[in-house]
Amino acid sequence: MPRNKTPRFYFSLRSPYSWLAHRELTSRYPELVERLEWVPFFEPDEESGRLLQERGGQFPYSEMSRAKNMYVLQDIGRITKARGITVNWPVDKDPVWEVPHLGYLVAAREGLGQDYIAAVYRARFGEGQNICDPAVIADIGAALGLDPEQVSTAQADPLLREQGADILLDVCKDGVFGVPFFVRGFNRYWGLDRLDAFVEHLRSTTPAEASPPAAVAGAVGIGRSADDGHAGGCG
Repeated sequence: MPRNKTPRFYFSLRSPYSWLAHRELTSRYPELVERLEWVPFFEPDEESGRLLQERGGQFPYSEMSRAKNMYVLQDIGRITKARGITVNWPVDKDPVWEVPHLGYLVAAREGLGQDYIAAVYRARFGEGQNICDPAVIADIGAALGLDPEQVSTAQADPLLREQGADILLDVCKDGVFGVPFFVRGFNRYWGLDRLDAFVEHLRSTTPAEASPPAAVAGAVGIGRSADDGHAGGCG
């Protein structure tokens, strides 16, 4: 398990909890945005899964049960109502999550990663759009001043596929099993409701002071599912 000096925020453009964590982080703690390493977490398709296996990794995910899916809808409804936020739920039909997440790598390379994240979340949860549709990502890219074809076809770029597989291996090495997930050194915080604790940790410790809990060190590679959820954390 890597002991990262730079704190990481593993986010998913699919996850409503990641979306809310992004809103909380950027509005309440804007000074931390540039300090964090933003790492996309996405369910691999067959090609990404193969590249990950070649690297010795196995993605820690299983499909969400219907019961949990219904709970998430209810839970997000409560959270957003309390915050005065309106959600327009998208319909995911045969999604390829590399489309938006590898598109993020293009935007980040151009210094527009944060703008891209905000725009994709707005399209998905504000407008109910299908962010796995390359046309949707092309429109977002064009609005941001990116090459719309390049950003919307990132999943077809072999180099970005390789970079995406390297990221998925980091997911495995960092013991990430759901999102939002925050990492600094050996310290891990999972879920929207752990954001404040993570921020407090950043403010009160240095990487050298973070020691590895025995349970976490022994949990690496056991294939925990992103479906092992609690309020504020999902896959």
